[in-house]
Amino acid sequence: MRLAALLLAASLLGAVVSEARAGLRVFVTNEKSDDVTVVDAESGTVLKTLAVGKRPRGVTASADGKRVYVANSNSDSLSVIDAAGLVVIATLPAGRDPEGLTFNRDGTLLYVVNENDSAVTVIDVASSRIVKKIEVGTEPETAVASPDGRWVAVSNETSNDIHVIDTAAQAVVKKIPVPKNPRGMRFTADSRRLFVASEQAHVVSIVSMETLSVEKSAPTGGSRPVDIALSRDGKRAWVSHGESGDVRVLDTSTLDVLATIPVGPRAWWTALTPDGSRLYVTVGRAGDIAVIDTAAGKVVARIPAGKLPWGIAVVEVP
Repeated sequence: MRLAALLLAASLLGAVVSEARAGLRVFVTNEKSDDVTVVDAESGTVLKTLAVGKRPRGVTASADGKRVYVANSNSDSLSVIDAAGLVVIATLPAGRDPEGLTFNRDGTLLYVVNENDSAVTVIDVASSRIVKKIEVGTEPETAVASPDGRWVAVSNETSNDIHVIDTAAQAVVKKIPVPKNPRGMRFTADSRRLFVASEQAHVVSIVSMETLSVEKSAPTGGSRPVDIALSRDGKRAWVSHGESGDVRVLDTSTLDVLATIPVGPRAWWTALTPDGSRLYVTVGRAGDIAVIDTAAGKVVARIPAGKLPWGIAVVEVP
């Protein structure tokens, strides 16, 4: 009896461990097939394809990993996905042409960029109500929240600037000019700097959040940089390039290019695993996701997605 109990306990423990490992999932929006591809990160297998609204683009998850939010640009809505059950459980209004989106630090408010409205719609998550609309620059692209909870930065493609929203005041406190066509951004872990990719200028810039100004810009050597991911130690940046079809590895102190990793045409948005060992990149023209081993500096897998994959989020699902 005791042996049987021990074997049962070991079996259950193994099941729990296996389930925990399987909890890391990758959610990819496909803007031409109007759906979301869900991938098991450990096995690299596609778990499900979920129909959402028209032209899904931005995607993010709640801090607890239970809900995934997808911006449907041509439906003016958000699809809310149960991350464990993999079903759409709600559709919310989100302003005109929603695209990028980010949570505040507390997870109580969701900031949704409205590209054709030159605005950000703020949604109260608990009630699913729109509580504020904040005017920003022309053709805003995406939004990122600083880890310290103080700022939400919005990149504006056509006015060529970053609008900085003070989350306490829920108002824009600074407009920072940057090189042409800013798109993806990332804050450093200490919230003191913001890295910005400017697509048509082919450069990456570093914004000081202390002076709220650009302290440095440098060419990446690639064509049309779109997104930036930062290593956990803050020493490396991975920059995706839509036209040259690669990811460039940059030294974050000097912005020198350390390596170039070919991934394919229209390398777009990126997401790192929590341990920083894998970088996922949507490759639009190939219709797949490139998986980069960050230590080896090479593509180790390719996972099929829908038509023209765009946004991507890695989620630890409970």
